[in-house]
Amino acid sequence: MDRSSAGISGQYTRSNNDYNQPNDHAASSRPGRYRQTTVRQWDPPPRTAPRRNEFYQSSAPCPSQYLLRRSVNPAQDFNALTQKEIMDGLVSKSHRFGHRYDGRDHGLYASSIKKYTSASKRPLNRAEQSQLMRLLPNFTATRSWNWRSLTTTLHSFTSAGVFTLHKPMDERVKLTQANLLSTLFDAIIFKCNQKPEARDIDAQGIANQLWAMAKLVDSGQERKPGLNEAVAALLPHMNAQKDQFIPQHIANLLWAMAKLVDNGQERTPGLNEAVASLLPNVNAQKAHFKPQEITNLLWAMAKLVKNGHEQTPEFNKAEASLLSLVNAQKDQFIPQHIANLLWAMAKLVDNGLERTPQLKEALAALLPHVNAQKANFKPQAIANLLWAMAKLVDNGQEQTPDLNAAVAALLSQVKPQKANFTPQAIANLLWTMAKLVDHGQEWTAGLNDAVAALLPHVNAQKDQFIPQHIANLLWAMAKLVDNGQERTPEVNEAVAALLPHVNAQEDQFNAQEIANLLWAMAKLVDNGQKQTPGLKGAVAVLLPLVNAQKDQFTPQHIANLLWAMAKLVDNGQEQTPELKEAVVALLPLVNDQKDQFIPQHIANLLWAMAKLVDSGLEKTPEFKDALAALLPHVNVQKDQFIPQHIANLLWAMAKLVKNGQEQTPEFNEAVASLLSLVNAQKANLKPQEIANLLWATAKLGELIELNVFTSTFKSLVYRISENPQFSQQEILMSLWGVMVCCARLALDSNAHKNNVLEKHMDDLFTRLENTSPDNEEDQSIMIMAASWLGRACPFVPHYQTIVSKRQSDFRNQLQSRIPSLRIEEEKSLNSLPPVDLLLPDHNMVIEIQGPFHYVGGDFKTRNGSTLLKIALLQKAGFEAIEIPVNRLCNQDLMKPYIDQIKTRIGISPQEHGSVSLKRRRADEAYVTADKGRQPSDHGYLTAEEHSEEQTGKPGKRKKTTSQ
Repeated sequence: MDRSSAGISGQYTRSNNDYNQPNDHAASSRPGRYRQTTVRQWDPPPRTAPRRNEFYQSSAPCPSQYLLRRSVNPAQDFNALTQKEIMDGLVSKSHRFGHRYDGRDHGLYASSIKKYTSASKRPLNRAEQSQLMRLLPNFTATRSWNWRSLTTTLHSFTSAGVFTLHKPMDERVKLTQANLLSTLFDAIIFKCNQKPEARDIDAQGIANQLWAMAKLVDSGQERKPGLNEAVAALLPHMNAQKDQFIPQHIANLLWAMAKLVDNGQERTPGLNEAVASLLPNVNAQKAHFKPQEITNLLWAMAKLVKNGHEQTPEFNKAEASLLSLVNAQKDQFIPQHIANLLWAMAKLVDNGLERTPQLKEALAALLPHVNAQKANFKPQAIANLLWAMAKLVDNGQEQTPDLNAAVAALLSQVKPQKANFTPQAIANLLWTMAKLVDHGQEWTAGLNDAVAALLPHVNAQKDQFIPQHIANLLWAMAKLVDNGQERTPEVNEAVAALLPHVNAQEDQFNAQEIANLLWAMAKLVDNGQKQTPGLKGAVAVLLPLVNAQKDQFTPQHIANLLWAMAKLVDNGQEQTPELKEAVVALLPLVNDQKDQFIPQHIANLLWAMAKLVDSGLEKTPEFKDALAALLPHVNVQKDQFIPQHIANLLWAMAKLVKNGQEQTPEFNEAVASLLSLVNAQKANLKPQEIANLLWATAKLGELIELNVFTSTFKSLVYRISENPQFSQQEILMSLWGVMVCCARLALDSNAHKNNVLEKHMDDLFTRLENTSPDNEEDQSIMIMAASWLGRACPFVPHYQTIVSKRQSDFRNQLQSRIPSLRIEEEKSLNSLPPVDLLLPDHNMVIEIQGPFHYVGGDFKTRNGSTLLKIALLQKAGFEAIEIPVNRLCNQDLMKPYIDQIKTRIGISPQEHGSVSLKRRRADEAYVTADKGRQPSDHGYLTAEEHSEEQTGKPGKRKKTTSQ
């Protein structure tokens, strides 16, 4: 969120002396000792009394020398500083004295340019820079220059904006800049590497030079080898003189190193040692730091941590010392300081800083000043402050009245300044608002106005967003919509404007951005975004990147990506080879990083894996390994699951069972652990979660012990009656679940029959009486409920039937054994789903149960769908005989069932000889598809699944959808 200098921007530490301290303001021209002054005015001594070593004075002061001596003021014509005579004089002197020239006059000239910009309160503009550059091709630093001249020249020109890269950039100017910097860096490196060490290298010069180099990089100058070598050459001297640095130097040096690292400087051992050498001085000199120095130091420490610096004990002590000063000096911080300080605190906390008492006190001290100074914050400060608030809240900061007031105050400033926000600020602001809303921020008028003000600028500035901005913006749009933002034309236009840039910049997205983008697209589609060509194209270009960057994904990325794939597929995304490859690439990472997943990740991963399998993903060895790796963590982390996690996890378990998941000990333990949490958290469950839990518990059927099964239902059904906000789909799911519970009690002769559950069934059915579901699955639920309750059937059922060869063979074999027996096939009784075989003269049905009628295909543990169908048949007055299909493999296994049927219809088993039966396999049931956002598989097999059981080969599945 802070790719540019989200900390020090514009203002730097001021100085009351003239030795070019890192600041962009005028400094006085007082004479004084070297360490306390800049390049002083220099009056050449009379020729009659020459000083030793002042060998290069000309015989008489030329006009350029007089110009250099006099003060520069804002009103002075810039042309006076760019007279050709000045440069001719400097070049002449350099040539005349050769290697004996120490660069003093060049430094004085550079200082005069800085004084001009300081008095003007701005750096050189593009025209002034171009005018000056006509003189500078011959302004060449040499190795003979002394330390002070090198320091003054580099720092003064950098502060004045001489090296700034304006756009568009004139090639002549760019070349002159590069040549001048090259000679300066060469001279600095030579001076630093001298043996024995040059005596004039001082602490202040080291601080100024490193500050200037950091400023150069931050302003866009290329990181040429000369700059890197100059930084490396300076660092040992910095370490050697660590005890000579005053507070201002310490602040500037840490700021410079943080800025260099943030712009790509390698964190070499030398740089790490330099940072480590300064940290004890922060604590030792804490009483002398001014407000701006405190700000710069905390900003620098935050940037260093962000870029991988270890939080050593010395680092933490320095941090604590500085935070304690924030409260003490709270009334002296200007708006920019407040913005940088809160940004730094948020960044430190985001990178693992403990929320210590010092941090809490500092935060509490600053927040009231945000509201008090709201009118003084510039656009960048507003963006940084709101980003900081969101990050703090995201890391556990309580939304206190002061914080809420600060947020409200800042939001009110977004609309008035909307035209001044940069692309990065727009991206940060929308990300911030999305994050705050996700943490419970109310949709106030101020927030609505801020969002509405920014959205048109997304479209207007679409060509200026870098990959990070694009990822953050699409993530923000998805989050805002997911939390209630209306899909206005502006929202749609912003999304449409960004999507082509995903395609255009595909090779520049890092792992985090890929994960965020796919998550955002999945969330947008899940909230009604049409799968336009633009969106499909963006998804298509991102999917191959998942495989390419798989080694860079963190646990959170892995969880978000698999969730996104599952959501996209759930909303119609075609399972292309690229999508399958992306899933295959991610699954081994689940096993590798299994110990790093937090409860939310575990819930999302298992939900995603269940959804992908339900949508046709093959259960590969990698899939099974990932599942086996996650299941033990459900039990271990059970106390940390929130209600949403519990509901999603049980839904996932039920879906996995529906798709053939075996009953391993780990699976059964996970189910038992989750069910134990339901009653404890029932008060916090939302309607959708209650419906999911009822459906999942019912689907798992006899896998759950009867007492646990019934107590879970009792604790949940009361929540339905208390909550009138259930949607039609949620009521349908709940109704199916309650019917399964009643069915299980009805089939168990030892169970205590509970009329309360049946009353809830009646209430749910009544709430649906005036509705008209538009699909057969939902209609089937209402038909079954009407049959159970003895109420009028609201629909005429339409069932698909299929007769397998095994079913026909079994019917023929039974008929041959009992020629007089009347047998009907695929008969619908009392509007219920068809039975396999009906013996109408005996009110008997025969159900041949395939593996999909059982949990885990074990042919022992019946699932909810099976229990409900058998109970409904018995309630309608039919005797039901269940024959597991695996018991029809040979004559010996089938004989007991044939004999049982004979006995039931009053025929002795010996009356007819046994005839060899062919192997048969039959199964009939119906599955109601889950719709929309709700897992609503009501438990009946599709015709394709029926065919799969008959043939033993996968058939084409009917598409189902769920949350």
